[in-house]
Amino acid sequence: MYQHKDKEFVDIHFDGQDLRYGEILHCIFKNCTFMSTSMEEIDTSNCRFIECDFKGASLNASIHTESAFENCKFSGANLFVSKFISCKMTGSDFSGAQMDGITLSDGDWSYTNLRHTKLGKQDLRGIRFYEADFTDSDLAKADLRDCDLTGVIFSRAKLQGADLRGANLDGVDLKSLDIKDIKGARMDREQAVLFLRSYGAKVD
Repeated sequence: MYQHKDKEFVDIHFDGQDLRYGEILHCIFKNCTFMSTSMEEIDTSNCRFIECDFKGASLNASIHTESAFENCKFSGANLFVSKFISCKMTGSDFSGAQMDGITLSDGDWSYTNLRHTKLGKQDLRGIRFYEADFTDSDLAKADLRDCDLTGVIFSRAKLQGADLRGANLDGVDLKSLDIKDIKGARMDREQAVLFLRSYGAKVD
């Protein structure tokens, strides 16, 4: 068990290292790489990771509280049963990441690449997903109540049984959703009208 506190790391390569079971508090990482790094069960709190690369890193069962991962790359990373609590993830790329069993609580996931992710049945209430890309993602039975989904891309996403009530759908191309992929989804009255109008219905 190790601890880093109130430190700043710039342009450091942690690639392939064993960084498991550590505690990282109030640290800043800029342009650092963690490619294929073992980071299982680490805890971060109030940290900032800026333009860092976690390609192929193992972050299984890691817990992140009020940390920021800005414009970071997680392609091929393993985030199995990891937790992100009130984190700022803006602009980060999760293409190809293993996200089964992940927990997202509050936080800002704006401009993230979440293509092909499996977030079905997840409690995602109140999270900000402004202009995130959910192309080909599985959100079936996910709880998306009160999320900011402004400008989100839902092309070919599965939303069967998802709860969208109270979510902001401004700027969403609702016609990109196949009817079968939204079967059973719960909407409030305003959203239902928006959906019908996107298909040309006249609603008085």
